[in-house]
Amino acid sequence: MNAMEAYVALNALPRIGPVRIRRLLERFGSPQAVLAVRAESLRGVEGMGPETAAILLAWQDHADPAAEIADAQARGLTILTEVCPAYPAPLRATYDAPVVLYVWGQLEECDRHAVGVVGSRRTTHYGLQAARKLSFQLANAGLTVLSGLARGIDTAAHEGALAANGRTVAVLGSGLAKLYPPENLALAEKIADGRGAVVSEFPLQTPPDKQTFPMRNRIVAGWARGILVVECAERSGAIITANLAAEYGKQIYAVPGPITSPNSAGCHQLIRQGATLVTNGEDILEDYQTLSLTGTAAPPAAPPPELAGAEAEIFAALGTEAVAVDHLIEATALPASAVSITLMRLEMKGLVRQLPGFLYARK
Repeated sequence: MNAMEAYVALNALPRIGPVRIRRLLERFGSPQAVLAVRAESLRGVEGMGPETAAILLAWQDHADPAAEIADAQARGLTILTEVCPAYPAPLRATYDAPVVLYVWGQLEECDRHAVGVVGSRRTTHYGLQAARKLSFQLANAGLTVLSGLARGIDTAAHEGALAANGRTVAVLGSGLAKLYPPENLALAEKIADGRGAVVSEFPLQTPPDKQTFPMRNRIVAGWARGILVVECAERSGAIITANLAAEYGKQIYAVPGPITSPNSAGCHQLIRQGATLVTNGEDILEDYQTLSLTGTAAPPAAPPPELAGAEAEIFAALGTEAVAVDHLIEATALPASAVSITLMRLEMKGLVRQLPGFLYARK
């Protein structure tokens, strides 16, 4: 058995989970060694009681990794383990990250620069408009929009990112062979067809249930640079995602709504607790620029591509010496908002670097 098969087998075991799997890996060194362990060796492993130990020792009753991998390949899917280079780096850094991700589509290096956009399934016209607008602006600036493919705000978020020809990643609360909700299959196909990826930690045939959705939420919270809550009630999955993200040390953003709307009560609660109030994508982009000064690396530099429009104008106005944003506004006669968003896009392409004091130069 190779490492991929062993990881897939461990991921399929009930009641074990990624935290216990990591403890086992730390103790025994490799996934193959974990599956070959004897009962007496499990004594003293934290979290491994008699029931979970019995499941691990009888793992072949619960998993058929060769068949699972063959099924994934037949469906055109990729399986990433936590040690694969393509595994999302921000997610890998969380203590309870999935040991396996099933991927439909393609993940890219730039997807580590993601903003999670979440909210209610039962939404209003206002909420849908806000989610589409903000996601369009974020994706247009080069950030990846990360959401859960659910009805309502999640769907609008993915649609907004696609409308901007940007990238978006959908994280499912089910296996990829049991895509939920089924009416979003066409949307999932658009995402996977060159504009991002649909991912899940669950074995292919796993149906959605009350446990899988909170598990999905923690992936969004752990992967995203920050979480934008567009519209939700005081008790909701979006609030759970925001709270998880806060525990991971991520930025929390919230869209205000009518004070009479129960659908905005959760966002207002988050704002009272310190979340950044957002009415425009620039609110997040400016915050992102500030956070970039703390040491988070930009994507690796690449040869300058053929640029057009505002990107070409601003790149031409830049040199290797640092210049202020005001200089670029004057040199290009572009609106300040357009300059800010275009600089972010050039930075995400690895062509521009930001220096202290909001100065910019070619990379």
